[in-house]
Amino acid sequence: MTISSSLDSIGFGYRPRAAYACDPAKTRGRLHPEPASPTRTPYQRDRDRIIHSTAFRRLKHKTQVFIAHEGDHFRERLTHTIEVAQIARALARALCCDEDLAEAIALVHDFGHTPFGHTGEDALNAKMAAWGGFDHNAQSLRIVTKLEQRYAEFDGLNLSWETLEGLVKHNGPLTDAFGNGLKGPVPGSILSYNALNDLQLASHASLEAQCAAIADDIAYNAHDIDDGLRAGLLTLPMLEGVSLPGRILAAVRNRYPGLDDSRTTHELVRRQITMMVEDVIVTAKAKLERIAPQSADAVRQAGETIVAFSDGMAEEERELKKFLYKNLYRHPSVVIVRAKADQVVRDLFDAFFQDTSLMPEDWCAGLDEAEEAEKAMAIADFLAGMTDTYALKEHQRLFDHTPELR
Repeated sequence: MTISSSLDSIGFGYRPRAAYACDPAKTRGRLHPEPASPTRTPYQRDRDRIIHSTAFRRLKHKTQVFIAHEGDHFRERLTHTIEVAQIARALARALCCDEDLAEAIALVHDFGHTPFGHTGEDALNAKMAAWGGFDHNAQSLRIVTKLEQRYAEFDGLNLSWETLEGLVKHNGPLTDAFGNGLKGPVPGSILSYNALNDLQLASHASLEAQCAAIADDIAYNAHDIDDGLRAGLLTLPMLEGVSLPGRILAAVRNRYPGLDDSRTTHELVRRQITMMVEDVIVTAKAKLERIAPQSADAVRQAGETIVAFSDGMAEEERELKKFLYKNLYRHPSVVIVRAKADQVVRDLFDAFFQDTSLMPEDWCAGLDEAEEAEKAMAIADFLAGMTDTYALKEHQRLFDHTPELR
């Protein structure tokens, strides 16, 4: 592994950075050129803009698995996002990448999520089917390139090319070399922006973006267990039959006989995160040795995801996801609440589509004369930006009966 100690452009000291890492001094820049900051690298500046955005604050009141008001200790999008950012930084540090870029991508990756988690996204996707559907990743891009309207000289946050690339492609390439979508049609909002600022949709993303992507998996695999146990939908004996948490629990009980369930749960969660992080680091380093990329672009053209689980860990992770899907995400009590949340989103979309004046004035201006597609997109933007609590209040304002999401 070739590592150079290059002086940061801000002059605050040396950081070890591998040849394959993204170098902030060599950024491809921003769509709207801006003078360089004298105190921050471009990626540090991106991170700060993301944290200070309205969309970031909204994450506090958006569902992760459980509806936000069900309990003070369940994770919502904001705490999940912070946990992902911490793991992404740890991976980037171990792999000698740019930690700030990995953190920025992790912090922005969930901006496009609707209220009520994936339930809201599924409902909005169904309502938008005639106009290309709804995709939370594409919505994240819309937010940071258009919908955040805070700066005097441009819409959006005007993030660096590398952060936007990581946001759009952190789960891998979107198209083949001929522009054909690899997982179905590429959302129109991504294609529209890509025409202005080519994000190279056919290539993999940077190593920093890959760190953020797998950090997301590591975080929710562990913390959904934690929340599921807190909610009483999962039990420690249930987890004993699942390979990864089962062997961790066995080790904990062997070392700490008689440990109470609360501390046992914490030991399980923290050890699972550590085990998965260490597996990724070992696997990624072996791939880097084999591929020997000498630039960030060589990572993009490697033809494979470098920051990944080993084959054994990947199999255990698939087993864990299958278990969580069956016993947590599709638990009858969760399904009942999801159905109610689904109805809230569908009702709101229908009401706004029938009468756009029900939306705030700055959202409905000019929509009466707009084409259906433009009107639907504006409604989707408005709905996707709602928190759980605001969506419920809007439903209560417009309808005689609003379901209680419990």
